[in-house]
Amino acid sequence: MTNNIEKDLENLKVEDVFDMKFLQAFQDSFAKSLGMTAVTVDLEGNPITRPSYWTKFCMEYTRNSPIGNKRCMECDRIGGETSAKNGRPAIYECHAGLMDFAAPIMLNGKQIGSILGGQVLTEPLVESKYRKIAEEIGVNPEKYVAAVREINYMPRENLEAAANVLFLMANAFSQMGYYKFCLKDMSETINEKLMHVSATMEELAASANDVNENQNNLNNEIKNVNLISVKINEVTDLIKDIANETQLLGLNASIEAARAGVAGAGFGVVAQEIRKLSGNSKETVEKIREFTGMINSSVNETVDKGAATLEIVSQQTSAIESVANELVKLSETAAELYNLAHEK
Repeated sequence: MTNNIEKDLENLKVEDVFDMKFLQAFQDSFAKSLGMTAVTVDLEGNPITRPSYWTKFCMEYTRNSPIGNKRCMECDRIGGETSAKNGRPAIYECHAGLMDFAAPIMLNGKQIGSILGGQVLTEPLVESKYRKIAEEIGVNPEKYVAAVREINYMPRENLEAAANVLFLMANAFSQMGYYKFCLKDMSETINEKLMHVSATMEELAASANDVNENQNNLNNEIKNVNLISVKINEVTDLIKDIANETQLLGLNASIEAARAGVAGAGFGVVAQEIRKLSGNSKETVEKIREFTGMINSSVNETVDKGAATLEIVSQQTSAIESVANELVKLSETAAELYNLAHEK
């Protein structure tokens, strides 16, 4: 974020850090109170505010002349550059013979514009000087001299003091404007990050709910496995009962075969096999019981772990909801900060 602000500083303009309505009102009041002109210009000397308390000498004659206006623009540019080199207001005589000043608007050591002012006389009027200038820029010499007679006189030290006051005030305002610009940048970044975090938290909350639902479904399936194990045990009990009956039947058959003698020898073999089958069935039942016991043990352990998981998920969900609520409050604060930073 800091890098972005530093990068933006390279391209900052007066309009970015000043409330232009306030700057215009301040400039107008300053010019009127001291009886001098003022205008704010960019680095190329182009006006970015309306000229304040501009004289007829400048507006109707000097700047209304193509040659005069070109010279004025060049004077404004040079005055701004001169003041920027020294980092202080520069007092200079313009091409039309009036005394002007340029107060640089600095921001962290970098000039972003200038406030130009003056258009006063600090020496007695010499009419021949202005007649010559009038001829050079192509205006009526008599009207030009008449207009210069209306120009205010001001001691040079007063002009220097006025320029210094304007310089100090303008740069204090520019620094405050820069802080507000940084505040706007930071508030926008905070707002953007909070929106991203809030979206992520919503996704986490949704995921936690999904995990919770899936765990509940898993627990239900585990319960079904338990029910199936019970059914298996019921079947094995039935098989064991049949095996017992089969063994008893085989035993009775063996007794009858023995009584029958040679005629019952074949039946005796069958009876013996039936008894073996019954024994094997019992062994199988015991193994099935052993396996279902293992299944039940595993299922019970899984249920316990599932319950623990549900508890953890529940705690996570509560924590996420708590964080989400705090983020909502923080977002509201960020919104207030954003609105404050963008307030005109």
